[in-house]
Amino acid sequence: MAFIIQGLDPSLFGSVLDQKQVGAQDTSAPYYEVDENPGFPCRITLDDASIGQKVALVSYPHHQANTPYAQSGPIFVSCGDAKPGRFVDTIPPALARRKLSLRAYDKDGMMVDAALVDGAAAKPVILTLLSNPSITKIDAHNAIRGCFAAHIVRHEGP
Repeated sequence: MAFIIQGLDPSLFGSVLDQKQVGAQDTSAPYYEVDENPGFPCRITLDDASIGQKVALVSYPHHQANTPYAQSGPIFVSCGDAKPGRFVDTIPPALARRKLSLRAYDKDGMMVDAALVDGAAAKPVILTLLSNPSITKIDAHNAIRGCFAAHIVRHEGP
């Protein structure tokens, strides 16, 4: 069995990522200039943004389900021309550097299992969770701050 961890599509964030917007006084999506690495994990590239790069802090509805588990929360996204990371059977750099809370959900959006793991050691835990046929996705969260990190799903193609 294989899994895929795909960065978020930049089009989800509209003009927030437009470099011309950086510095605008929009408090719903404040901008930051990265001053430490690691420190600003981009949910598009699935790596930490580089020092000097601009990032936006946005609220993202990462688990839209008609259940008590519905969630949204703050995430960093890189401004400019960020390309979505795509990782098959490997852990992306931003996740590998952090302790992760893995939350496994069924097709109805109900949590059926969970695990706490060091990101670099997450692969066997992900495979064990996905071996349960009722699990349709895993959401990885940064365990220390609790922020959504990435969706993990079974991969069935090239």
